[in-house]
Parts: sequence; structure tokens; C-alpha cells
Amino acid sequence: MQFLEKLIDTPSPSGFEQPVQAVFEEYVSPFVDEIRRDVHGNVMAIKNPDASFRLMLCAHCDEVGMMVISYDEDGFLHLMMIGDVGGGRPPMDPNMLPGQRVNIHTRKGPIPGVIGRKPGHMSREGDTVKVEELTIDIGAKDKKDAKRAVEVGDPVTFAVGLQELRNNNAAGRAFDDKAGVYAIAEAMRLVGDACSKDVAVYAVSTVQEEIGIRGAVTSAYTVEPHVAIAVDQIWATDCVGMSKHKFGEVLLGRGPVIFRGPNMNSALFGLLMKAARKRKIPYQVSGWPIATGTDINPIQLSRGGVVTGLLMMPNRYSHTPVEVNSLDDMDSTAKLFAAFMKDLDPKTDFTP
Repeated sequence: MQFLEKLIDTPSPSGFEQPVQAVFEEYVSPFVDEIRRDVHGNVMAIKNPDASFRLMLCAHCDEVGMMVISYDEDGFLHLMMIGDVGGGRPPMDPNMLPGQRVNIHTRKGPIPGVIGRKPGHMSREGDTVKVEELTIDIGAKDKKDAKRAVEVGDPVTFAVGLQELRNNNAAGRAFDDKAGVYAIAEAMRLVGDACSKDVAVYAVSTVQEEIGIRGAVTSAYTVEPHVAIAVDQIWATDCVGMSKHKFGEVLLGRGPVIFRGPNMNSALFGLLMKAARKRKIPYQVSGWPIATGTDINPIQLSRGGVVTGLLMMPNRYSHTPVEVNSLDDMDSTAKLFAAFMKDLDPKTDFTP
């Protein structure tokens, strides 16, 4: 739990992941034989690095956030969002931004601020929020005072941490996908020396997923995995505004979701289910008929092709400061990864 809290509390907007990568590296180091960090910022924790058969487990450590773009004469800071979900859509709903407390991560340390908006007395039904009209108030006297404290390009995150809820659930920002980083690191602890010495296991905390799945591209090219499994977050459909008929039945606390579809190898899907059933690890199944938009999308197409699988953890209120995850789901995901590592035979034929 302490490791997860530290992951959630440590800022990691895309392009600024170094602090959270240090948290991952510190935790996982005792359980692996080698740590590698590449020029892109990906961190690889490796068991049995000399084995010729390579399994890659990956989760992205970056989170959506904001960036300081300019100042106005009164000392207020203008911002833009960090992240890209495609189709011209913003990574976060602008309507949730006003009234949020934030931290601006400067070279000298975090600076607190708030995102302001006109008083509610003056708002009208149907008013919409435009990001370019929002400002961060750090209490500066004027533009000169603001520039002394904050630089253009400084990243901004919500000033919230992990909050435990009932039934072993928790709320916080950036469970997408620090919960996945937790799961791959914990899996390396759980498996110990039980995985085959003929399998090199790379647990990779990837960068810049939220701005185009970039770290998965570079790390897969380096690792050259034969098999790769990504873990990420998927929208839970047991909460307000979500349709089970449109997105499938994805329930919080019922275990990780094993995905089927063209982005996932069918034989690997079967092995993941077999490992879960053998250990009585709870799991769910969901279909995704197109490319998933997760780290496995480019990994599947790396070099001559990779056998890929996908686990997703149910997430309520994605890309908000109050994402809700099940702590039980996180632990079940780590257990499933460890079970798969123990069972994996390098001689398995994954050819469709």
C-alpha cells in the first residue's frame, strides 16, 4: 500500500515521468537481476537477462495533466492540457477543471495554485468551459512576480492523493495507469525465483502513452519480446453514465479484465484464463474489435510481430482527479502476472 501511495502522490505528466520512475525502480530493484533505463525514459526491471526467450510486461507511468503556457499582466497563468485521446478530443473534460487545486512542478519544487472561474452568481445554465479561458491563480502580485516563481513549460497536476474508500476501493488521480505499474512491480516480487530460468522477464514502466503510445514503441524495439502483455485501465460500467450494452459488463472488484480481439493473440488469451482458473484468481472477459489504443497496439507490430495480450483494470471516472479503482483488482492482476510467469513454457506455439 505504501508503494502504491507513493506512486499516486508522485507527479508524472507525459514527458515529466522521471520522479515516478525513480519510485518504481526503488521498489522493484530487490526482486530483479538488472535495471535498465533508456534515453526515452522507459525503465526496465529484468529477471534472467541472459535467457533467449523474452517476456515483456508493461504499464505506462505517465498521467494526463496540464502545462503553463503564458502569463497575463495580473500574474495569472494560462494553461494547456497534456495528453491526447485522438479524434480532436481533449484528454480531460474542461468542465471539471474550474475550482480544482493544483501543483505546478517547477525546478525549485511544487508551487500550489487553484484554477479559477467567475463566481457562480454570474454563471448561466448551459455555460461551457474553454481551456484557453481558464487561468491558474498562485497568488502572484503581477506578471513579474509570477515569472519569478513559475516558468513556461512547467507541468501541472491536481493536488490530490490516494483516498481509501469502502470495500477496499480507493480514489485518486492517475490510477491510469500507475495501478498497472504497481501490478507489474508487485508481480516481480510475488514470482520470486519461481519463473523458468529459460525466460527473461522484462517489467517495463513505459513513458508518454498519453501523448501517442510512444514509450511502448521504443522499449519494444529494444527488448525484442517474443511475448508481451500490457496492463492498463478500462472504463468500469457499473457507475453513472456508462452503458454495459455499449462497452460490456466491466465491474469494479471482480478482477482484471482479459481482453479478446485482433490486438490480442488467442493462444495467449487462453493461457491467461488457464492461469487464473488454476489459482482461482477472479477475472473478467471483454471484447475489443479494433486496435486497443494501449501499449500493446504498437508492440504487436514491432519488428517481425509480437505475441500480445492485454489485461485491464476497471476504472471509474477516468481522467479525473477522483478515479476509483479496487485495491483487490490490483492485487489480483499482480497475482495473475506472477502465475503466468510461473507457467510460461518458452516452447509454446503461439501461431494462430
